[in-house]
Amino acid sequence: MAISAKQVKELRDKTGVGMMDAKKALVAVDGDIDKAIDYLRENGMAKAAKKSDRIAAEGTTEFVVEGNKAVIIEVNAETDFVAKNDKFKALVDLLARTILSQEPADVEAALAIDVDGMTVSEKIAEATTVIGEKLSLRRFEILTKSDSQTFGAYSHMGGRISVVTILEGANEAVAKDVAMHVAAINPSYVSRDQVKPEELAHEKEVLTEQALNEGKPANIVEKMITGRLNKYLSEICLNDQPFVKNPDQTVSQFAKENNGEVLSFIRYEVGEGLEKRQENFAEEVQREMRKD
Repeated sequence: MAISAKQVKELRDKTGVGMMDAKKALVAVDGDIDKAIDYLRENGMAKAAKKSDRIAAEGTTEFVVEGNKAVIIEVNAETDFVAKNDKFKALVDLLARTILSQEPADVEAALAIDVDGMTVSEKIAEATTVIGEKLSLRRFEILTKSDSQTFGAYSHMGGRISVVTILEGANEAVAKDVAMHVAAINPSYVSRDQVKPEELAHEKEVLTEQALNEGKPANIVEKMITGRLNKYLSEICLNDQPFVKNPDQTVSQFAKENNGEVLSFIRYEVGEGLEKRQENFAEEVQREMRKD
């Protein structure tokens, strides 16, 4: 019978095997997904298949910087214990360097990359079998810069949080300090001009209602809204935030006094948005930074 791409994708999502293996299994059992999973288990993919329905919300993030290119990735596992496993660390490093060299467009394309005769998807499934936990490549971002720009990279707690920044000018130490700040404070934007108009409109509406509900006179409500909106923007925009290592200056002032300007940043925290044990590392990062 004809096997559809949708069936192949469903089996791959459930088992982590490569496209050809998924199709072969489906052909062997006339397209029955459950029987295909059994087929794969019977042919050496048992652990990967058994663990396909578990939540992999722990793991690690990692970055690799090579010249004018950098990559930041998140690879998930079921427990934070696995993040300390040497085999898991080796897999993450392999994935990061492979993605950086091949520059795939998205996770699906990354999973299809050939590495020593196996796809990345098959490498992950193989590691799942060896390590004994469901593993998955969740996301990645490839960054590029010009010769006049500088990467800053920082990893907290062995990869619980990773940040890569790009500054115009400055140097690696300054760019890394900005990355540490991003890890600690978790801004949403670099500057105010990046905030979407609809977000500003919504916040202004909320602040207006707050002011009116406080019974403030109409003639001063607008001034109150302006002040509160400025405070809101200073909290979510990196350039306006008090620099963690020296709260007497903003991040943009810190960068400027070091001949730099923040252009962009990427911040990954393990398990963001996934069903997992909730932990907040911001306070801990700030404490660690102040020790320096």
